[in-house]
Amino acid sequence: MEEPTFADYVALIYNLFDRFVQECGSEANWASDRYDYQHKGLIVFFIMMQYRRIHKFKTQWRWLNKHPGLCEQLGFERVPDRTTLSRRYKALYPIVCAFVAFLGQYAEELDECLRSHILYEDKSLFKAAGPVWHQSDRREGRIPKGLHGLDTGASWGKSAYHGWVYGYSLHLTCNQAAFPKLVQVETASYSEQQALTDKEPQIFHALAPDTFVGDDAYTKALRIRQWTRQGIALLTPALRWVTGRYARAYHRFITQPDNASLLHARKTIIEPSFDLLAQVTGCTDNQKQLPVRGRPNVRSFLAIGVLIVQIAMIANCIWDLSLRLISHIGVAFT
Repeated sequence: MEEPTFADYVALIYNLFDRFVQECGSEANWASDRYDYQHKGLIVFFIMMQYRRIHKFKTQWRWLNKHPGLCEQLGFERVPDRTTLSRRYKALYPIVCAFVAFLGQYAEELDECLRSHILYEDKSLFKAAGPVWHQSDRREGRIPKGLHGLDTGASWGKSAYHGWVYGYSLHLTCNQAAFPKLVQVETASYSEQQALTDKEPQIFHALAPDTFVGDDAYTKALRIRQWTRQGIALLTPALRWVTGRYARAYHRFITQPDNASLLHARKTIIEPSFDLLAQVTGCTDNQKQLPVRGRPNVRSFLAIGVLIVQIAMIANCIWDLSLRLISHIGVAFT
């Protein structure tokens, strides 16, 4: 069976990004010609560095100097300075998030399994690189003597699986095939409710699902009624919303066989998406410790990871490969 090569993946990313920029129109002001290095070339380069686990910008710069052929292939007239690599990497987060959102819509044209009729939402915590900053010290802005390599941009959040985690949170929207649709990266303390509010315009107007499924953290009576008026059924277990006639009516609704089945399947739908992300980022230990430090770097790192999963799954559809077998892209980029 034919598998896509590195050149195939690069061509796919470039074509999709060009289409993305064209359809964004004037909103894509970051896609102007004022940059010496195009975003799409940098995205491909940072995907390669992510797979090769090369995260320090000085090391990336040295690697590029030893591989001048890649610079030519990516359209770089010269090797970017390490400070340029650092600055552009940090600035990629909103671009990659917008690209992910675009691909979430674009992919619906490819295959039924990539459509947005039913969407799932969840939050996953990632431990910050380096030591933890105890809350008592963090509140005072006090860094204990001898505590080196601390990521001061992170915060504390609680996971049902790992307990308290000092780090960052990934808020992921995916469909029933675990195909990512939207991504948002914040510190660990950022609430699921606020992240969902941030995503509402894209969910309502771009994705327009029939049903949206989340865990109990997304339960909010007012939101459920508002989404119903938008034609979207928001399904949550509503474990703490049990009193009153509206709550009783909602529980009758979520216990209907089809809705109960969607809620029951939530973990088996969303977890494979996080597992795929762990594969491409290398965050596979118990608390998914990050290899990069600082909120801007973490945001780009995790957003690029989600983009990799998207590109891999889109390529698998085009080449008629198993949808979730994303090892092909890993082989091509390493």
